[in-house]
Amino acid sequence: MTGTDARRRAHYLAALGIDAYASRRAPAGPAVAADELAGEWATLRAAVAACTKCRLCETRTQTVFGVGDTRARWLVVGEAPGAEEDKRGEPFVGRAGQLLNSMLRAVALSRDTVFIANVLKCRPPGNRDPRPDEVAACLPYLERQVALIEPALILAVGRIAAQNLLGSNAPLARLRGRVHQFGVSGTPLVVTYHPAYLLRSPGEKRKAWEDLKLARSLVDGRRPH
Repeated sequence: MTGTDARRRAHYLAALGIDAYASRRAPAGPAVAADELAGEWATLRAAVAACTKCRLCETRTQTVFGVGDTRARWLVVGEAPGAEEDKRGEPFVGRAGQLLNSMLRAVALSRDTVFIANVLKCRPPGNRDPRPDEVAACLPYLERQVALIEPALILAVGRIAAQNLLGSNAPLARLRGRVHQFGVSGTPLVVTYHPAYLLRSPGEKRKAWEDLKLARSLVDGRRPH
């Protein structure tokens, strides 16, 4: 086992051993807490699947809840499902998804060891940008996911995701290279380019690598180099 693998394993073992839900319910044992947590995820997933809070419910094929490890230290957040995601019910598939997988592997992660979601759970028609009312209706679902996962880091991919998560109109260039905080939990948040943009602009991949190193350093508790 490499040093990186050992650190990652230690992170996961620590996450499994420190159950925030058990600590809030002192009399309950880990098994009970795990059952309650699974129930909360099931309730949230059902609420998303049945959601009619905005008009996107009229045009979607299905909702795209998110995939991955529900105890992950990394939460990757994009803007909204595209056409293929809408069909399959899974975020970041196709060429952009393959590039995201490669980006994760570059920092010794895999798709099944992070959690991947979007700001919107339904596809906007024609892949247009999310509207403010749609974000307002859907963001509480993501906030609940953050609360359940309790990630060490949020990686916001793309300008739309970053601006909506941070409540900012700043361009992506000004949001990159800094550590932000998300929500009342103050979860550290790092901004990088969307994989679809990197496919169109491969010259920016070096900058994305710098973003990933910054994110990795935050989770590992060391400085990037």
